[in-house]
Amino acid sequence: MKDSGSKVPDQKELEKELNEYLGKKYGDRIRLVVPMLFPKPQAEEVSKEEKDLGEGKRKIHFDLKPEELEAFLNDYIIRQDDAKEILATKICTHFNRIKFTEMTQGRNRYDGVGHIKNNILMIGPTGVGKTYLIKLIAKKIGVPFVKGDATKFSETGYVGGDVEDLVRDLVYEANGDIELAQYGIIYVDEIDKIASSNHLIGPDVSRTGVQRALLKPMEETEVDLKVPHDPISQLEAIEHYRKTGKREKRTINTKNILFIMSGAFNGLEELIKKRLNQEGIGFGAEIRSKDERAEYLKKVKAEDLIACGFESEFIGRLPVTTVFEKLEIADLYAILKNPNNPITLGKKKDFKSYGIDIQFEEESLYELAVKAYEEKTGARGLVSAVEKVLIKFEKRLPSTDIRKFVVTRAVVENPEQELKRLLQDPSNPEMLGKFEALLASEKKTLKESILQREGEFKKRYGIVFREGRIDLIVSRMIEKGHDVNTVTEEVVEIQRQVEEFERDFQRRTGINLQFSEEAISRITEIIQGEEGKGAALFARLSKDYEYGFELIHDKTGQREFVITRETVDDPEGFLNRMIREIYKRQSDQRFEDKE
Repeated sequence: MKDSGSKVPDQKELEKELNEYLGKKYGDRIRLVVPMLFPKPQAEEVSKEEKDLGEGKRKIHFDLKPEELEAFLNDYIIRQDDAKEILATKICTHFNRIKFTEMTQGRNRYDGVGHIKNNILMIGPTGVGKTYLIKLIAKKIGVPFVKGDATKFSETGYVGGDVEDLVRDLVYEANGDIELAQYGIIYVDEIDKIASSNHLIGPDVSRTGVQRALLKPMEETEVDLKVPHDPISQLEAIEHYRKTGKREKRTINTKNILFIMSGAFNGLEELIKKRLNQEGIGFGAEIRSKDERAEYLKKVKAEDLIACGFESEFIGRLPVTTVFEKLEIADLYAILKNPNNPITLGKKKDFKSYGIDIQFEEESLYELAVKAYEEKTGARGLVSAVEKVLIKFEKRLPSTDIRKFVVTRAVVENPEQELKRLLQDPSNPEMLGKFEALLASEKKTLKESILQREGEFKKRYGIVFREGRIDLIVSRMIEKGHDVNTVTEEVVEIQRQVEEFERDFQRRTGINLQFSEEAISRITEIIQGEEGKGAALFARLSKDYEYGFELIHDKTGQREFVITRETVDDPEGFLNRMIREIYKRQSDQRFEDKE
């Protein structure tokens, strides 16, 4: 086994040897049946670069490009084009630079000296998607994400918590994988609340202290994972010492942890305006419109933030700044119309959990956007508006036989009255007809959007989706309430499993199988229906295919076969028919030869 050049045992040989051993030890009571073996990936399948990265780092998409990440964000985030561009670019550069630096580590004795991280400062009002955007990026790249509130931390940790607790939380989010945690993202909100007002007494001392406490983690420091104010970590340390007699020092390095700060910074635009006027760039006397405020904020400089009450060393560790724009009614409406938005998808899931399907009319979405705008909390107001309208439906309908209903403009304007009307006439033909029309329209819109992005998906996943699988993606999105990327990645993973099955079957038997498009669509449908139990399906197919195709090969010499939908649905029946036909042809041939 130690000989790397030794041949991987054939499945039948391995099964035979194992059964002989079990037979000697236990008799005929135990027998091993191995329907399918996936050999351990060969060494060449994992590149040297990937090996050098280590297990934790291999989970990270280091090679993601800015345009790819920006396109991904466009699926979910409405407006905020400048912010998406800057964040996609700088975050991709941050992780690609980590990979580049670590691959060339040791070649330059001055590596890392003077390195400045792309820590980011986000400026914008509440509810414009700042947190949502960073969460999406962290999930896409595959790194742990932690969010903290600047107002809850103090310089020493006696009030609320220590700023280093955020770093420790990354380890928890990474399920204890310290290596992976060292490449995480820490997001600190309401950072403007720790700006001092240049007074030496009162809260300003604490605020300045929090800024200074963040300086080392934002650059590079070792954070001890065991701290005095954490009794669990102390107990673990005592137990470790009792067993080994040694003190264990576990630390996490913050060199590659990306820090992203955000805040509303109310009043900052006035400071910028004052500076611009002093520089002789004559601007208006008063800032009136929201667009004008955003334009001023886009001209922010470090000196403006220092004038706000931030330490120059703190601002120096935030080299990248981006500004988010306030959302208007049209933007909130566009969010609700986006098929990937978590608000309507989440509400559909709420009702779906009771076996109830709902559809939203466009007029209802606009009215919800108007109500949300009145909340003055940005996109957060959308959740509140939807809940207020549908809470009574969510309470009452699960106790009825109603399984379909439409959220109309009338429902948004007068939910109680419309609920009564629905309960009095649950099978109203007009309402049911409207539901089916909206469902058909949703399917058509989703299908068209996927077809329009054929080039993008091909570039992103390396696959062109045929009509059958596009229909499956659309059906899955509607049935489960998933967004397009979740379902697409699910379908792509199944395609890769099929390709791995083809390669493995060829390695074991010498027979080449090629699954047709219809067969792959059918496998996708089955695995989705079984909620991802692909291994069980492939094991069944392997068991049926191996005997049948080897027998056909022995009789005919044929080594290449196309797998159809029928071969997936009824492999045993399909192969039996093929074998009978072969025997019949051979029998007829022998009869002809005798004549």
